Amino acid sequence: MVRTIELQTEGSRVATETRLGKIEGLPVDGGTAYLGIRFGEPPVGDLRFMPPIASGAWSGVYDATQWPNRAIQTKKLGTMDQDTPGDRDEDCLFLNVHTPAADSTGRPVMVWIHGGGLTGGSANEYDGRVLAREGDVVVVTINYRLGPFGFLNLEPLGYEFKGSASNGIRDIVLALEWVRDNIADFGGDPHNVTVFGESAGAKAILALSGTPTADGLYHKAIANSPAAAEVSVGDKTAKMAEQLGVEPSDLLATLRRLPAFALQDAGLPAGYEVDGEVITLPFMEALKEKGAFGVPMIIGTNRTEGTLFTPPDSPDEDMGRYEQSLAGSARGVIGNRDATEYVAGIKSAYPDHTPKQWMEIISSDHFRKTAVEVSEIASESGCWLYRFDLNATALFRGKLMQTAHACEMAFTFNTFADDDCCVMTMHDPDAPGVRDLARHWSATLTHFAHTGDPNGAGLPQWQAYDTKGRAVMLLDQESVVEQDPDKVHRELWGASS
Repeated sequence: MVRTIELQTEGSRVATETRLGKIEGLPVDGGTAYLGIRFGEPPVGDLRFMPPIASGAWSGVYDATQWPNRAIQTKKLGTMDQDTPGDRDEDCLFLNVHTPAADSTGRPVMVWIHGGGLTGGSANEYDGRVLAREGDVVVVTINYRLGPFGFLNLEPLGYEFKGSASNGIRDIVLALEWVRDNIADFGGDPHNVTVFGESAGAKAILALSGTPTADGLYHKAIANSPAAAEVSVGDKTAKMAEQLGVEPSDLLATLRRLPAFALQDAGLPAGYEVDGEVITLPFMEALKEKGAFGVPMIIGTNRTEGTLFTPPDSPDEDMGRYEQSLAGSARGVIGNRDATEYVAGIKSAYPDHTPKQWMEIISSDHFRKTAVEVSEIASESGCWLYRFDLNATALFRGKLMQTAHACEMAFTFNTFADDDCCVMTMHDPDAPGVRDLARHWSATLTHFAHTGDPNGAGLPQWQAYDTKGRAVMLLDQESVVEQDPDKVHRELWGASS
């Protein structure tokens, strides 16, 4: 039963009584922001590399008016080189809540999982105020452990480390459990939770389908540009010992005593894997197994994802380097098959492009292939596939990137509607179509959170994906639904026609 929460405004703060204790947040236009709520005990000292421990109630008044610590990561700036609040610290298990009101309304909840290759990024890069206000939803953005702190496979060093390769996923599950237990105090409905995320965050969302402890904690999913295929990292402890210059018998003690930034900078082989303890199935297999009992999903990519990963200018003499790298990059799309036919097909489909542009297309396919194949599998439970096509109008890293990886994030959060809503953008807000598309796209996502159907928020009628029609929403100045725009690439990937 949802309890009625009495709000009191005290100067520039909003005081709220919750089951965990009294908390003070910040009033924002159309709602309240509660920043830096701890959901897990500090994973430091003896808790480094261990499963997260849920935090409990607090005494006194919890100050939720400052952005929290970010997870340890190499870059001081944000994922996309933007100034980002919050110190980098091992003590990072915090979340932020944006809500129209901490009352008994029971609004849909949208839980954001940030990207950054599982090595960077933070919840603090994403401001949920516009989504909360305009969509009448509660937006939760979460931090989780990154790099060796969250994704280092130490299972060969002892049973207590079973599943350590997925501690970052465990953190996400713990945050979802916090939402289940506490979000009603902030105006949210724990029985209507949508997880949404981009890049590595989208991949983490797909991974939840193969994570039994996440079952029932979310009810819809939105995956923006899910990173490429799953891999198995395996036993790398001997390599770790060699990298750190210690004997294998001294590895564990060394890992535990290393200062946090020294551990981060050691370049250890941390990464996503199906560990068998936390993530028990590859997400493709898990989605097949769930079938019609899976959750409704929106999934998609940007048309030219790969433009983010090449420099602004490449002199002619650099083209040979790109040419030599095409086959290697193609393995990220087609696996260990001979890449000759795929690369030749890309060249044939885009004959006027340079090797650099072919490389960008192959990099884009890393993401697109995952999105299309997930759509095929998840169609039984309802899946809508999109492609973001509105070209960038603002320089980023010295070039116009067309529709680069992550360029749609400002549209997802509709940062253009509020000057105080800070989300990185590659688009001039006053360029044709930008504000309208941001309004319609963000409204589509919140409508989906309310109803499980993306239709009815200003975009054209959008059919769910199936292998007969293959309907795709192309998001642009004038958005349209097109049938099977991926046909040429699907055939090159070896997908069924």
